[in-house]
Amino acid sequence: MTDRALDNAPARPGHLAALKAIPPLVWVAILWLAAVLFVAIFADLVAPYSYTAPNLRNRLVAPGHALHWLGTDELGRDVLSRLIVSIRISLLIAFGATVISACFGTALGFLAAYFRGLVEQAVLMLADFQASMPFLILALAVLAFFGSSLVLLVGLMGLFGWERYARIARGLAISAGAQGYASAVTQLGAPPTQVYLRHILPNIASTLIVSMTLVFPEVILLESGLSFLGLGVQPPMTSLGNMVGFGREYITRAPWIMLAPASVIVLTTLSVSLLGDWLRDRLDPTLQ
Repeated sequence: MTDRALDNAPARPGHLAALKAIPPLVWVAILWLAAVLFVAIFADLVAPYSYTAPNLRNRLVAPGHALHWLGTDELGRDVLSRLIVSIRISLLIAFGATVISACFGTALGFLAAYFRGLVEQAVLMLADFQASMPFLILALAVLAFFGSSLVLLVGLMGLFGWERYARIARGLAISAGAQGYASAVTQLGAPPTQVYLRHILPNIASTLIVSMTLVFPEVILLESGLSFLGLGVQPPMTSLGNMVGFGREYITRAPWIMLAPASVIVLTTLSVSLLGDWLRDRLDPTLQ
């Protein structure tokens, strides 16, 4: 056996122990999120029917039908097919908005940590203003005035929660700047962008990722609420909140139209929250 093989041999029990340390509920959350992600990526292949194809002969078919496992809606459209496409659209919006929010907030936090003074005060005042304003009311006003489109919706929701990343990035960047490695790199002549992106950002990435897992379910619920109110995703495009909004009119006659997307919203947000809480406990050194 070579020396490299001897070095790699003891690593396997450690990985197995790490896997066994994951709680069962977290495993369930991971499996559910993996299934949802698979459905979102391969929605065109998984969906049995076109999500916009009506069939008035099969209106309001109850779940359990041989051709429509989750039933049909008021226009005879297959609920399962619409649910699969809705998962893709909702996850696309939530993921895009979360990434925009994280990048925007982290950039402002780094600017506040680097320039300090008036720039820092301006960023903190803007963050306080953002946190004090009900974002749902602001989103409703913007969408009602400019109209709803997928690009505008993602961009608008990308402004949700950025103040959390800004405060976290600012605090951690100031702390890292006071440590030796950031000062040493600066004294070697590295530009500020290299110091922050190549040295400080990797050291605070775990905290930012945990914050993203906590903001992600809130973005899903916000998109669902806007679509439920009719100012989110517009027909013929569909989303989870859009399905719930249209299904509320048939809650007494065909509750499956609303219950199917509502169940996916609850399970997905719960899974992301469980995974985020577990990651926070694992990555936070003060909780070890």
